[in-house]
Amino acid sequence: MDRMQEIKDWYVSQFESFELGLNGEKQKPIHKFRKTAAARIPELSFPTTGDEEWKYTDISPVLNHKFRSGRFSATPVSLEQIDKFLFNHAEFNTLVFVNGNFDPALSNIIDSTDKLIVKSLKLAFSENQESVENYIGKNATNTDGIFPELNASFLQDGAFILIRKNAVLERPVHILYVTSANEEIAIQPRNLFILEDNAQASLIENYESVSDSVYLTNAVSEVHLGKNANLTHVRIQNENLKSYHISLSEAALGTNSVYTYYNIDFGSSIARNNFHARFVGEDAECNLNGLYLTSDGQLMDNHTLIDHALPNCRSNELYKGVLDGKSRGVFNGKVMVRRDAQKTNAFQANKNILLSDQAIVDTKPQLEIFADDVKCSHGATIGQLDEEALFYLRSRGLSLEQAKSTMIFAFAKNVVEKIKHQQVLDYLEENLHLKLGTSV
Repeated sequence: MDRMQEIKDWYVSQFESFELGLNGEKQKPIHKFRKTAAARIPELSFPTTGDEEWKYTDISPVLNHKFRSGRFSATPVSLEQIDKFLFNHAEFNTLVFVNGNFDPALSNIIDSTDKLIVKSLKLAFSENQESVENYIGKNATNTDGIFPELNASFLQDGAFILIRKNAVLERPVHILYVTSANEEIAIQPRNLFILEDNAQASLIENYESVSDSVYLTNAVSEVHLGKNANLTHVRIQNENLKSYHISLSEAALGTNSVYTYYNIDFGSSIARNNFHARFVGEDAECNLNGLYLTSDGQLMDNHTLIDHALPNCRSNELYKGVLDGKSRGVFNGKVMVRRDAQKTNAFQANKNILLSDQAIVDTKPQLEIFADDVKCSHGATIGQLDEEALFYLRSRGLSLEQAKSTMIFAFAKNVVEKIKHQQVLDYLEENLHLKLGTSV
């Protein structure tokens, strides 16, 4: 039996054990969702470098571990341990999950009304069953491979945000996933974000570690935007360098909606982020901003797909990478313009700086255009720090290291500086300096 089949069989057997520990929850709607996904696992396979979409990302290190469900992991976390990850409770709705499990004692939900619903997904399965069942799994399906199905099969919990028609969520939502495990566990967060017509919100989805154990985060986020809805979504991955992180974010954009997405990666040994946006209404706009910083031994892979299926829609995509040591970055971005999507305006760019002769970037921006009245462009750059600019900064009194740090920080900061929440910006800038080894 090959290793991949062995691991797949392991997860099938783990699901049986997982069910035994659920007790009365087996009768709830959430478990029906799990069982439907689990039934599909035997039909699916783990990706290999022989698959075109995974040709640069070898996940065999992930499959060398038999991760157990984090649902029953009870490693406690104190407020003091996570304080450095939190923003001001008075200004943010805060949902904290420890090892994938919602922790109400560490959370603080300020805005929760009939029109502004912010809660854990597990609770929403009971209290907002119709809304959950109308949307969950409609974007992220088994066409995205085995990892979304594993996520659904072992679904622990996640964030549920429902902003009703014409409502505005004034305070952003901070969703903090903290892993504190002394064993090899798999965290399977599931997030469902629904903004009805004319609704507005912003959220920060954040993944952190307070231990140095080996573990897997396999996360899925689904976004549904109604007519004229507006969502800003910041996703930060800063897990420990022994962990593995695989994610899928799927967004459906309704007529005249605006979705602005930031994906920032600092951590994990191997990180693979899949992002798919689909226009389901005309005159919508999707803005993607990505930043990945890698150091020795890390691999970060970003795969994006923007599906222009309808006319008069706009997409803007900018991903930047800073790579050091013997690390690797992958960017594969596809913009598809379908036959009926006339008047599409799409821009895509990937820019990378290599700080080491051993760092590698594989970049592949793509356009697939089947309409004739469009404006589309794409490009990619890979380079080192500009010697003339370094010379200029040194001539102004900076040391070589100070000059390098200044240039790198300016290059990276450009991606995140448009984030409106100052506390989030300060947090990102602090971690940029930590990652780059520069002073704040």
